[in-house]
Amino acid sequence: MQVLSATLGVGDLANIRFAVSPLWEAVASVRVVKHPDWFPEHLPWHRQVQPRLSAVDWRLLADLVPVPTVVIPGFVCSPPPAAQPTIECELAALAATPPEVVRAGLDELPGPRSPRLAALYADPPAGLARLADTIAAYVDAAIAPYWPRMRTLLEREVLVGAQFMAADGVRGLLNRIDRYVSWDDGTLHVDHLTRAGAVDLDGRGLLLVPSVFGGSRVWSNLSERATQPVLRYPARGVGTLWERGTAPASEALARVLGRTRATLLHELAVPSATTELARRCGLAAGTVSHHLTALRDAGLVGTHRAGRFLLYARTSSAEALIAGAAPTGETGQAE
Repeated sequence: MQVLSATLGVGDLANIRFAVSPLWEAVASVRVVKHPDWFPEHLPWHRQVQPRLSAVDWRLLADLVPVPTVVIPGFVCSPPPAAQPTIECELAALAATPPEVVRAGLDELPGPRSPRLAALYADPPAGLARLADTIAAYVDAAIAPYWPRMRTLLEREVLVGAQFMAADGVRGLLNRIDRYVSWDDGTLHVDHLTRAGAVDLDGRGLLLVPSVFGGSRVWSNLSERATQPVLRYPARGVGTLWERGTAPASEALARVLGRTRATLLHELAVPSATTELARRCGLAAGTVSHHLTALRDAGLVGTHRAGRFLLYARTSSAEALIAGAAPTGETGQAE
């Protein structure tokens, strides 16, 4: 184990903030697709997205995330520009990366370059446009159908961090955010497998990004070259993210929405197609489609196209409604 230490001054402490990043989740999830056995908590997700990804050419993205992963080029997942950026916003920033930054990032990758990476190195502007399109297609298939649930979990993690800070200040936040992170006498210590040394954040602040697909370790870019130092850490409760509860739909919710619609919301704990929902619920596909349309019009269900599949997923409003209607433990989720 190695330790990376970062000195935080008054300006850095005043500029500690949180963000979530759909781009980072897409990039980090590549490791799960490549080696699912290393990430057993994400196996249900992997089983669902693997058929959809077969229709997507995401080889350029795969080349940029080697497994085992020692380094991911910083330009592939630069710090999010806002607290809750859209994937479109992050991809626009990616496409605008200066050529010298792209080449410096590619130089950090181990091993020989694939033809796709060689083309990116030779012509960064054109290569970045291809990469942005590649990631957008990958996100549509693998991340977008699940993003409402992922975002809910990540927002909850941000709230936990804010509670740490409210109760015990910055010291309490940085000492409790992750077991591989600690704070002592003005210095942030991060345990790494491959990185060591000492840096001064020099007033640039620190961006804290909870992660679903980051794995059990922390990921950081605290170097002097980083415009925005960032620390990505695993969110709590990731192991329950893909679970479907075994309890029936809430009786209280059924009285408000009707039993069929409450049941469909319950089943949409995992994004699903109409035919799959019909099979699970023992209903005609037309009946399911009718009720899903009503739920979508009410803002409780969203649709996401993944290749030839149209998937339905619960929105954040639906997640809040279910959580408020169900007794503790009924939804199959853990805090």
